[in-house]
Amino acid sequence: MKRVLILACALASSITFAQTTPEGLWRSIDDKTDQPKAEIRIKATAGGALNGVIEKALITSAEPNCTHCTDDRKDKPKVGMEIIRGAKKAEGREAWEEGKILDPDNGKNYTLSLVLIEGGKKLQVRGYIGPFYRTQVWQRIQ
Repeated sequence: MKRVLILACALASSITFAQTTPEGLWRSIDDKTDQPKAEIRIKATAGGALNGVIEKALITSAEPNCTHCTDDRKDKPKVGMEIIRGAKKAEGREAWEEGKILDPDNGKNYTLSLVLIEGGKKLQVRGYIGPFYRTQVWQRIQ
């Protein structure tokens, strides 16, 4: 009985931890159509920064490769592509910044801000170019 209680406590604490970081699997929601677009896995690197990779496309694309990309991702398949690079935890805030996010549909890189909302069930993903920004809200996949 004692082992079951310890295991239950350990499981509960790991679930709580999972809700305090963007690490995990997310479903992106297109900000124009409100439709699920892709599943993105966010992981921490050895240095503690966060990177995110498209694991699954939920909408069939006319262009399965990033033909508009201008960096090392040019003409690479969108599924399996790293679209988030180098997001770091902001000091004193529950946000991750300083990274970049790629829109593989247009090949543009944006300065990135990630903020957990609704107790970590959703992730506000904001890409900036200067004073202009675009925001999506992604849903955590349990």
